[in-house]
Amino acid sequence: MNPQRMDLTKTKCFSVKDRHNLVRIDNMAKLDDPFDEFKGKEMDLLVAALLKAKETGAKTTCLYGAHVVKCGLSRYIVAMLENGIIDSVASNGAGSIHDFELAYLGGTSEDVPTAIEDGSFGMWEETGAWMNEAIREGYKKGMGYGQSLYEYARKQPSKFPNLQDCIFYRAYEMGKTATYHITIGTDIIHQHPTADFACLGGASGIDFAIFTKNLSQIDGGVHMNIGSSVTGPEVFLKALSINRNQGNELFRITTANFDIVPLGDYRSKVTYDDFEYYYRPRKNVINRPTSRGGLGLYLEGKHERTIPTLYNRTVVLKK
Repeated sequence: MNPQRMDLTKTKCFSVKDRHNLVRIDNMAKLDDPFDEFKGKEMDLLVAALLKAKETGAKTTCLYGAHVVKCGLSRYIVAMLENGIIDSVASNGAGSIHDFELAYLGGTSEDVPTAIEDGSFGMWEETGAWMNEAIREGYKKGMGYGQSLYEYARKQPSKFPNLQDCIFYRAYEMGKTATYHITIGTDIIHQHPTADFACLGGASGIDFAIFTKNLSQIDGGVHMNIGSSVTGPEVFLKALSINRNQGNELFRITTANFDIVPLGDYRSKVTYDDFEYYYRPRKNVINRPTSRGGLGLYLEGKHERTIPTLYNRTVVLKK
């Protein structure tokens, strides 16, 4: 049997230069912007765990969904990396794309409902061509997805006027890592005619190994899953299992999930009949990883409240 395939090289692309962007460098949140403080015992416990980790040298990992960038909060992630509150970052493919577009274009996040009607959604020449080129070139040199993007931007800074606010660039400049964990077919650069899926998958595989190694150092530390309901919990649980399989037990950890889904008593037992059972972060970030010790936390609130509060309490108020 020889199943028919769509010829992906025939896809038409358009220049991104005239696209309307919902998120722009000029409307991103600034570190000194006023915000509605998030209060609660979960935030208190998380702040204490983060500050203790920094004091003792235990590591903190953070895997965030793309909406952290789409909410204009990149500067907070960069600042917490810079101040040692976060030691490494990770995201899904969309997280890398929004970060990359802000770095070169100064804007990201198109209007999907209208663009999907005429087939123009995601068909952006510059984003697809440049990111695929970066990942293809980097992977052939043995680099992972995140480092490939960094090296591509580092070597041609004139093409990227907004690197100061680029999470992956700033992370690698600090000697830290930004890893990206993709699902084939979910990202707009996979629609581009130049997409090399072997390179995309291979580079993301390298990043998984890097993330798993970073996780090996969080005994006594913290892992935060911010706004990723599928990729983040699944990648974290598999990386944790690999570590425990290889002798890194990692039972003295604090895990924290940030989201807006109401869970009530999120530590209570749930069954197959409860919809909460199928919400991955509850099981794979909060409950299962801490079943033999540690502490799992849930911070229910909008990113625009929780992330500035976290930054303010771990960086600003501690200076």
